[in-house]
Amino acid sequence: MFFSSRQMQLRLFQQRSPVGASQPAVLQPSVEPTPQAVASAAQAGLLQQQEELERKAAELDRKERELQNSAAGFNPRQNNWPPLPKQFPIKPCFYQDFAADIPADYQRTCKMLYYLWMFHSITLLLNLLACLAWFTVKTDRGVDFGLSILWFILFTPCAFLCWYRPIYKAFRSDSSFSFFVFFFVFFCQIAIYIIQAVGIPGWGDSGWIAALSEIGYSLPVAIIMMVVASFFTICAVLALILLKQVHSLYRRTGASFQRAQEEFSQGILTNRNFQSAASTAAQGAFRGN
Repeated sequence: MFFSSRQMQLRLFQQRSPVGASQPAVLQPSVEPTPQAVASAAQAGLLQQQEELERKAAELDRKERELQNSAAGFNPRQNNWPPLPKQFPIKPCFYQDFAADIPADYQRTCKMLYYLWMFHSITLLLNLLACLAWFTVKTDRGVDFGLSILWFILFTPCAFLCWYRPIYKAFRSDSSFSFFVFFFVFFCQIAIYIIQAVGIPGWGDSGWIAALSEIGYSLPVAIIMMVVASFFTICAVLALILLKQVHSLYRRTGASFQRAQEEFSQGILTNRNFQSAASTAAQGAFRGN
């Protein structure tokens, strides 16, 4: 009986007391890692990082080998002018790409000079045909026909090498020396255009004088020669306009005669042939002494 009353009192006390007070606090034991465990974890992390770096290095090496193999098979600056078939025994001699080499402000003028060179070549070919027609009606014009062949063979590549390529290089690399070479040669080219347009008989040019002299003798030949004379006149006019445009662009680039001299001197000093010749001369002088 006594035991039952004690149980009842205990139950009443538990019901009246708060929930948290009925549950004793339990202290969690603190577990600190040992130095050996810390060292092992750090070593494992370093090994994982090293494996990751080695994997990335191997991937970079693989990509670099692929790029080298692709570069060996394809050269983006491979010569592409003149555009010849792959089966042709003669390969292109120059690289030309207006979009890649020439700044946007100079592309139009550079292309116009290229088109002028093409028109120049066509005019020389037509001059050859006109002199041939002249020679067929007048056998004493063999000298003009022979000189027209020489002018076509000589002036077509010379114009490309002596004034078109220098202005292409000048626009591409802002070279003062190339600008001065272009101005000198192109001025001579304009003088030649004027002489060809005049058409002095015996000089191999189907110009205005030669064409007008044939009107009373053979009208068809005279018309052909006048067409060629007009082509020479157009060449001279276009050359003058383009010379003015190039000169205005040249003044904007900040080029000068002093810079041209410096570029010329540096080009000579860095030329391998000049260096070998200077070294041979110095060795010969030393041996002679």
